Order: sequence, then C-alpha cells, then structure tokens
Amino acid sequence: MALQLYAHPFSSYCQKVLIALYENATPFAYRLLSPDNPQAMSELEAHWPFRRFPLLLDGERAVSESSIIIEYLQQHYPGTSNLLPEEAAAALEVRFMDRAFDLYVSTPMQACVFDQLRPAEQRDTFGVAQARQLLVTAYRWFDGRLDGRQWAAGSTFSLADCAAAPALFYADWIEPIGAEFATLRAYRQRLLARPSFARAVDEARPYRHLFPLGAPERD
Repeated sequence: MALQLYAHPFSSYCQKVLIALYENATPFAYRLLSPDNPQAMSELEAHWPFRRFPLLLDGERAVSESSIIIEYLQQHYPGTSNLLPEEAAAALEVRFMDRAFDLYVSTPMQACVFDQLRPAEQRDTFGVAQARQLLVTAYRWFDGRLDGRQWAAGSTFSLADCAAAPALFYADWIEPIGAEFATLRAYRQRLLARPSFARAVDEARPYRHLFPLGAPERD
C-alpha cells in the first residue's frame, strides 16, 4: 500500500514534510484535509486523536510530528537526498537547527496567526507583541548562525532546511525580515528557489486568501 499523507498544502508543517517527499520523489497518496473532505478528517482523528497534522500512514503504522515523519522516511524510504547525516555531530547540528526553526520562528509566527483567528475581544495583544519580538530576536540569531553557510546546517540541504523554508516564508509575511539581516534574507531566497519548496509554495497559492493577516503580493 502506498504511503498516505494527511495534510493541507497551506500548512507550514505539512509543507515541511512535503519538501522532504519531493526532494526524494517519494510516492505517496495525498489525503487532503479540508471541510470538503470529512472522511479524511475522520480518518486522521482515528489515527491521531489530537487531530494535528501532517500525519503519515504507512500501512497500519501512523507517524506524526513533522520532524519524526522526515526521519521515518529517511529510515524506511531513503532516496538520493540524505536529509539527516549519518555522522553523529553533523546530525546533531541538523536536529538542533530543525528545532530552532520550529521553536523560534514557526511557534511565534503561528501565535500571531492563531491570535487573529480569535474573536476580537479575546485577542492577546501583549502575547502577539512578544511573539513579534521573538521573531526579530530569531532573525538576528539566525543571520549570524547562517553566515558562511549555504544551507541551515552547512553545505548540504537537510531536515533543518525543510523546517526553515515554510517557517521563514510565513514569518516574513508577519514580521518582515529587515534589510539588516541580509544573510537570512538571501537564505530565504535560496529556499524559495529550491524546486521541492517552490512546488510546495505553488500548490499552496490557491489558499492564500485564507491567511488571516492578509497575504502580501509577493513570493
């Protein structure tokens, strides 16, 4: 049975896994999660009651959480693109950068998005201000960390870049990456030019009207 991915193309964490799948041309069946497809939503909940996605189904085995899914794919469905180095120290750097992008870019970015989805009287202006400040702090740190690197953890595209691409893509829509962070801005452009991420971005274009803060006319 083919791999099945329960996902939505506009979701940053789904894009993270899609990049990994596209990097290695891994065959899979796309189980689109949407109000128009209640069956897929029911199946997702049956496998993962938290109803968080993406979720990968390999036969009877359900694999959740984007980083774990990508590592699972490398272990069981390896391809030409090795997204996690075999050497321990190099793998540790990849995992660290993966977590850093998830925690310090994706998390505050999503805090701003989810706040906008709340009723106006329940919005957390203080929390959003904190999230935006954390994004700026992250931009500064990543700008220094990436100096001299082509990709997030060195010269090779990896799991960390799968995390970075959608995180920086959406974060820049919310809190634009300033001109003073030239290294980070150039890295974001390299990610956008990567065929695997460019495909994910294109597949998500029909859903840009759903972005609650308003999608900019770029990218």
